[in-house]
Amino acid sequence: MAVVGKSRIAVSVAKNSGFCFGVERAAQKLEQTIKQNESSEVKIRIYTLGHLIHNQTYIERLEGLGVYSVDTEEIERLAPTASALAPVKVFIRAHGIPAWTEKRLEYLHKEYPWFDYFDCTCPFVKKIHKIAENASVSASDKTKKPLFILIGTETHPEVVGIMSYFTGEKYVFESAEAFEAAIENDILSSICESSPIMAAQTTLKLSEWEKCQKLLKSICTNSIIFDTICSVTEKRQTEADALSRHSDVMIVIGGKESSNTAKLYSICRRHCERTVWIESADELENVFQFNIFRDNAVACVNVGIVAGASTPSDIIQEVVKTMSENFESHEVENFEELLDSSFKTLNIGDIVVGTVTLVTDAELQLDIKAKNTGVIPADQITDDPSAKLTEMYKVGDTVEGFVTRVSDVDGFAYLSKKRVDSDRNWQNIVLAKDNGAVLEGKVIEAVKGGVVVLSNSVKVFIPASQTGVQRDGDLSVLVGSNVKFKIIDIKPGKKAVGSIKTVLSEERKARVEDFWNNIEVGKVYDGVVKNLTSYGAFVDLGGVDGLILLSELTWKRVPSPADVVSVGDHISVYVKSFDAEKKKIVLGHKTEETNPWYIFTTNYAVGDVVKAKIVNIVPFGAFAEIIDGVDGLIHISEISNKRIAKVDDVLTVGDEVDVEIIDIDSEKKKVSLSMKALIPNEDAAEEVAPVEEAPADAE
Repeated sequence: MAVVGKSRIAVSVAKNSGFCFGVERAAQKLEQTIKQNESSEVKIRIYTLGHLIHNQTYIERLEGLGVYSVDTEEIERLAPTASALAPVKVFIRAHGIPAWTEKRLEYLHKEYPWFDYFDCTCPFVKKIHKIAENASVSASDKTKKPLFILIGTETHPEVVGIMSYFTGEKYVFESAEAFEAAIENDILSSICESSPIMAAQTTLKLSEWEKCQKLLKSICTNSIIFDTICSVTEKRQTEADALSRHSDVMIVIGGKESSNTAKLYSICRRHCERTVWIESADELENVFQFNIFRDNAVACVNVGIVAGASTPSDIIQEVVKTMSENFESHEVENFEELLDSSFKTLNIGDIVVGTVTLVTDAELQLDIKAKNTGVIPADQITDDPSAKLTEMYKVGDTVEGFVTRVSDVDGFAYLSKKRVDSDRNWQNIVLAKDNGAVLEGKVIEAVKGGVVVLSNSVKVFIPASQTGVQRDGDLSVLVGSNVKFKIIDIKPGKKAVGSIKTVLSEERKARVEDFWNNIEVGKVYDGVVKNLTSYGAFVDLGGVDGLILLSELTWKRVPSPADVVSVGDHISVYVKSFDAEKKKIVLGHKTEETNPWYIFTTNYAVGDVVKAKIVNIVPFGAFAEIIDGVDGLIHISEISNKRIAKVDDVLTVGDEVDVEIIDIDSEKKKVSLSMKALIPNEDAAEEVAPVEEAPADAE
C-alpha cells in the first residue's frame, strides 16, 4: 500500500469500539479452554455452535487452533463419539440458542457424560429470554391474552432464540415501518384486546426502537415495553452518531455478517457520505480512494473509527497503525495515544474506584476512568458461594478494587475487591485482638477440627472447642448462621483464630450478673423447664435456675410434675423467694387468677343453670364437675321429685346433666347442685308417702 500524498489526518476512535461484554465473555472463556487444553494430556475437542464471532480473521485464527464451527445436526453426530480419552465441548455464542436446542444439549450431556457445553449467551439476551418465557406463562391465562412483539431481524440467531421462549401469539418486525404497516393493514387486529408486550433485539437501532415504542403507545395504553437494547450498543450507536457528524471520513470495522456493525454503518452513512465498512486493515485501500486525502486545500482530514461488538481490539489497532504508516504527518493520533490521553494507565497493585455499569451473578463491570474496563469476578468479591451479585449491587454503585491483571489486548482490567477488603479488614482483625473487641461474621464452612467464619472478607478459624457446640457435636449446624466471636490468636501468614465460646460465656456472665442485680419477689419471668424431679421442676430463667415445687405447679392434686410440664416447655413463673448469697430461687407458677375456685366464683352464682359432668357416685348423692377443678354435690334428694332408693339407678359416671346452683359455701369451698329444681311442677310425679311406724300398743 503506497503512502498517500502529504495529507495530515487526525484519527478519533470511539471509546466503545470492539468487543462488547457478552462477546468478550464468550471469547475469554473459549481462550481459557484452549490454553488449558494445550497443557492437558487429554485433549478436548472444542467446537462452537455457529460462528462465535462475526469476524473472518478471528474465525480463521480459531480454525488454526483446531476450533471449528458446527451446527445442531453435527452436534448430534459428535455427542456419541465423546469419551474419556476424547471429550467434546461445544461453546454457545453470545447470541444464544432456541429453547429446544438448549433442552437437546441438556439431554445429550446426560446421555453422553463426556459431551459438555458452555453457555456463553450474553446476559442481555438471557434477560429477553426470561421476558418472553414469563410472558408465555401469562399467555395461558385466556383473560389476559398477552401478545409478544419483538423488533429485530427475524432470521437473526438472537431473534430466533428469543422467539422460541414464547408460545402464544407473537410477531417479529424488522423496522418501525414494517410495524406500522402491520397495524394499518389490521394484521394485529387483536392488539387492543390483548396485553401486548414489546421488546427489542439487543443491537437494534435506537431511532427505530423509539419509533416503535411511540407507535405502540399511540394505539394501546395497557402495553408493557421492555427496553432491551444492550447498554453498550446504545453507547456505541450514540458515539457513532456524534463522531460521524464531525468527521470527513468514517471507518466502520466489523464482520459483514454482524448485525450491530450493519447498524453502525447505517448511522455513520447518514451523516458522513465517505463511510467505509471494512473487516481488517487489508481493506484500507477502500478508504484511501477518497480524493479528500489528496486535496491540498484541506489542512487536515478528520477520520473517525467505530467498530462492531465482534471486532477484536488488535484489528482496530492494526487499522490505526496502518493508517499512521501511510501518512507522512506525525499528527496522527493512534489508538493507544488516543486512549492514553484521555484515560489513566493502570498497573498491577493499584487500587482503583469505579462505577458499576453492568451486574450479573458472575461478575461486575466498572467504569474506572481508564482505557480499560474494570471487571471483578464473583469469586473476587465474596467467598460466599450462595451470594448473588444482582442482589448485592446495582448499576451506579461505587466499588473499590485491587488491580490483579491488565490486558490491553482485550481492554479489560481485572480487579479484586477481596484484596482491598482483606488488606483493610485484616488490620481491623489485628486491632480487634489487641482491644478484645467482639466481631460478627457468618459461618461458611465446617472443616476438620472446627468451622470457618467469614467476617468482612476475612476468614477466621474457630476450633471445635471454641464453637460452643458440645463435644463431638455436629458442627455443620452452625453453617449459614451469623455469630459473634473474639480473636484469641494471630498466626503467621495472616491467619486468625477466634472463639465463639468466649463471647457466649461473657454474655452469659453478664446476663447472670444483671439478673441478680434486678431480681425481686413477685417479678415475673419467661422460663424454660430444664429438669424434673419427684418434688418439682427446675426452670432456666436465662442462665440462672429456679425451683418450682410440685404444690406450686398446679391447683390440682397430681402425683408428679411430669403430669403438668415437660422438659423444654416455656412457662411463665414468678419469684416467691430468693437467696442471692446461696444463689437459690423459689418460684411459683400457679396464680390466684388460675385458681379454679376463683374462676368459678367470678363467673357463676346461685341460681345459674349449668351443664355438669358426673364424676363420682356416693350413697348420699353424686358429685358433678362444673369446671375443671370445681365439683358440686347433687344430694340424692335433689336428683328427682320421686323417691329413689339408689343414686346409680338414675345416674352413671360420665353422664352430662343440667343442674341449678342452689348454694355456694365460699368458706368451705363447697357447691350444692340440684336436678330436681329444673323439673317443671306439672311434670313432677307424686311423691310416695313414707311408711308410718306402728304404735307401740298396736301389738
